[in-house]
Amino acid sequence: MAIRLLHFADAHIDMVNYGRHDPETALPVRVVDFLKSLDAIVERALAESVDLVIFAGDAYKDRNPHPTFQREWGKRMMRLSRAGIPTILLVGNHDVPAASGRAHAIAEFSTLEVPHIFVADRIRCYDARQLGIPAQVITIPWVPRSRLMTRQEMAGKSLTEVLLRIEEKVTGAVQQLLEQADPSLPTILTAHASVQGAVYGSERQVMLGHELVLSGGLVTDPRLDYVALGHIHKHQNLNPQGHPPVVYPGSIERIDFSEARETKGFVLATVDRGKTQWEFVPLQTRPFVDRYLSLEGLEKGDDPMEVILAHLPAPEALEGAIVRLVLEYPPEVEPRIDDAALYRHARLAFDFHLVKRRVQRARARLGDIAAVESLSPVELLERYWRAAGTDPEEAAVLQEMGAEIIRAVEAGEGNEG
Repeated sequence: MAIRLLHFADAHIDMVNYGRHDPETALPVRVVDFLKSLDAIVERALAESVDLVIFAGDAYKDRNPHPTFQREWGKRMMRLSRAGIPTILLVGNHDVPAASGRAHAIAEFSTLEVPHIFVADRIRCYDARQLGIPAQVITIPWVPRSRLMTRQEMAGKSLTEVLLRIEEKVTGAVQQLLEQADPSLPTILTAHASVQGAVYGSERQVMLGHELVLSGGLVTDPRLDYVALGHIHKHQNLNPQGHPPVVYPGSIERIDFSEARETKGFVLATVDRGKTQWEFVPLQTRPFVDRYLSLEGLEKGDDPMEVILAHLPAPEALEGAIVRLVLEYPPEVEPRIDDAALYRHARLAFDFHLVKRRVQRARARLGDIAAVESLSPVELLERYWRAAGTDPEEAAVLQEMGAEIIRAVEAGEGNEG
């Protein structure tokens, strides 16, 4: 018997990195944006009368969320509870406290034994009797290394060796649960983790080699009928030609400009034993407009402002958007750039970021040691992409990844997520 499933992930409802406060709710407007997406998801679950909701982790961005944000998250989850819809809340890496022994960010739902809400903070299987539906769900939350390995087991081992051992333990636990599962019922695996072969959005910690990566063989086990993933913000199906679907729905709103071109949404699926149909449902989210322009090749008679304004969408097209304009120019062009005119052009935007980068031509010459030594590591990296002829869109993504790594190394935060 098939079940109707709604799957979403990476809500991060406490993101406040752009804009101002909403006068009606007193919440940051960007938080309101995330809550609108969450409301749309809950409304769809109710309208579709789904049999099961799976949230695959990261309710918040801050692992110690403000009570106001916990209240707002709780309101939405209680709507699902009152509707009698079994809802699995998987604990993600942003929900786990930094200090051992502290409660994770969504622990209150299990503490208060909220009806129909199942908080998955360990590897386990929820069976049909527990869920009240003809299906079973295996859960893999974000589990800190210390939860799966003792200090003695980790002693003297490299991080790579520790992660491989943890992967073995996780795989062994899941295989055991699959062997115990009812083979006649649809079986769903949900995990907040990176999987081999995934394409990364803004969540790039895995690129630093500090986290567990699940193998493709584990998530494509034929005994599974749907794999509901979270942690990576870019929507994708890692098993497009086979069964089961292995799906990241992506985050429910754009986190930053690295996700400017991504469509955000959630997944609706009809899951049956050996056969699953699913669809990605886009959400109406606030647009991000990201523009880069180099004025280095400007002719003498060209008006830089005319060139810049022609590069931007019309003011009406920017209404309500979060906009970033990155300008690179030689020093002689700077006096002819009218910042005020650019802000007037973007007056209808929700938020406008003007990033001006003066380019010293001497920097491009590797022999100019003084000029090179005056650059920060981030600036050096940026120069490299341009010197290498990297595509601007790809360079922007690589630059943000590199900057994140550099910041982490400089701050001594190599394993923070």
